[in-house]
Amino acid sequence: MNAETPAAPTDDRLAALIEHVKALPHLPGVYRYLDAGGAILYVGKALDLRKRVGSYFQKNDHSPRIRLMLAQVAKIETTVVRSEAEALVLENNLIKALSPRYNILFRDDKSYPYVMISGHASPRLAYYRGALDKRNQYFGPFPNGYVVKESLQLLQKVFKLRTCEDTVFANRSRPCLLHQIKRCSAPCVNLISADDYRRDVNNAALFLSGKANELLEELEANMEAASAAWDFERAALLRDQVQALAKVQERQFVSSNTSELDADIVACVVKDGMVCVNLAMVRGGRHVGDKNLFPSHADDYDAAEALSAFLAQHYLDRSVPAMVLCHPAPPDAEVIASLLSDQAGRVVRLNSNPNGERKVWLEMALKNAELAIALKLGQAATQAGRLAALVDALGLPDETQRIECFDISHTMGELTVASCVVFDRGDMQPKEYRRYNIEGITGGDDYAAMKQVLTRRYGKIAAGEGVVPDVILIDGGKGQLAQAEEVMAEVGLTQPVLIGVAKGETRKAGLEQLILATTHEVKHLKRDHPGLHLVQQIRDESHRFAITGHRARRAKARVASSLEDIDGVGPKRRQRLLARFGGLQGVKAASVDDLMLVDGINAALAEKIYAALRG
Repeated sequence: MNAETPAAPTDDRLAALIEHVKALPHLPGVYRYLDAGGAILYVGKALDLRKRVGSYFQKNDHSPRIRLMLAQVAKIETTVVRSEAEALVLENNLIKALSPRYNILFRDDKSYPYVMISGHASPRLAYYRGALDKRNQYFGPFPNGYVVKESLQLLQKVFKLRTCEDTVFANRSRPCLLHQIKRCSAPCVNLISADDYRRDVNNAALFLSGKANELLEELEANMEAASAAWDFERAALLRDQVQALAKVQERQFVSSNTSELDADIVACVVKDGMVCVNLAMVRGGRHVGDKNLFPSHADDYDAAEALSAFLAQHYLDRSVPAMVLCHPAPPDAEVIASLLSDQAGRVVRLNSNPNGERKVWLEMALKNAELAIALKLGQAATQAGRLAALVDALGLPDETQRIECFDISHTMGELTVASCVVFDRGDMQPKEYRRYNIEGITGGDDYAAMKQVLTRRYGKIAAGEGVVPDVILIDGGKGQLAQAEEVMAEVGLTQPVLIGVAKGETRKAGLEQLILATTHEVKHLKRDHPGLHLVQQIRDESHRFAITGHRARRAKARVASSLEDIDGVGPKRRQRLLARFGGLQGVKAASVDDLMLVDGINAALAEKIYAALRG
């Protein structure tokens, strides 16, 4: 049986799908499976659309995951492209945008950090995440922020580049504290010439590019020249730079014989039903760290398939190094290498069989992935024990897995924020957390805030737009719990078990009261009870998530009040204020008496400025 004549249909739905398959072209493209509600179930690519899509309907030995998916398919959509490489790009764009439930998903909630040297006349050194701007120089990416911050501290010590914001830099009248502790050469007040500062910037860029040996040789030559010219002050400065850089080279994380190599090391391990990809980065010959990624929907994928999915998704909108060391070899290595080369504008090589130090790096990545799986399995076992203890103690349904918890945060009723955090699949699920800005209630009315957030969330879930949890934890006592009961009755959800988490009389950890809905029976678990520890973990995470959201909202609202919005503060007074306090943050931190010391600012205006900036 070939792809043009799939298996005989078993129902009208399947018959319609097979007729659709027969009409597909023998061309490369992307196919999408949709359910009856129009939700995307799966996105795939094909060199031949008719053969690939038809293969799903002619086989009987599919994995349980594929059989479950095919049982839900109601419609097939396709897009024809010119090549397999274009199909790969489109496939992964759609996977990232739509998050189909049957595709393996490598989701990373944050962009990777860079060291940035800005394109100003007096360039600024900064930590950066986000889209790249061609006007600036970027070095990285790095696997975590620690490496970037360490590099910034080093560059400040050695090259003394400015790190201040542009508003502060433009309004300085005297050097800041960083200059006094020898971390900045103070280009803001011209204590270093433009040529000398530019030379320091270029030297920092050389170091970040991995050309430390070349930089050391240049600095040593300049030091000897300065000494010969009897410029001992400059010679001493260069000597200190040489010594600092030499020490840095001695304590590199992992040294490389190829000093200028940029490479990523990607190792995928499948063990005990879990998939882990370890991504390590080498920049300028330095192994600068790694991170472990656990994909969603990875059941039934082998290591090679998972690695292939990672390479396509990870590099889709990121810079690509000249070499990617990977294990195992991805099945479509040539297509991926061609795609990455086109994206980077230069040759990118995939190497699955390296030797020498590169082999050591790859072996280290494989070992780290195995260790990460072992650690995660150990944590999952601990969490599973806690969940089982909670289920037993409270008489919850045996199949309880998903727990959602809500908390409310505000300051004196101002800018209320509600949080929802999710515990599922044996761990907290940060990508499923949600925050809700609460509007239209009396400030400080926690009952009304709780009712609003629960209505907004579970009204949608009752309409089929989400997952119904097994348990809902409400941070609060019987009043908040009553609001939750009322909302569940209104939206028609009877499945979730509602539990209020109230602090004990002394509000100490370990004395929490668990209040069950309907009966309002109060349960007291012992302080060392593993079920109570799970409740505390989820409740504390909800509290943290609510507070950070409220603080961010409050800060954003307060920052909106700037000097330009204050009556009586014109351009000249604004310039005097910024120059006096070194920028807007300094003005915000100033007291009324400090503000009155500025020429043209009387007591009334100082009070007005203070009130406007402090909110």
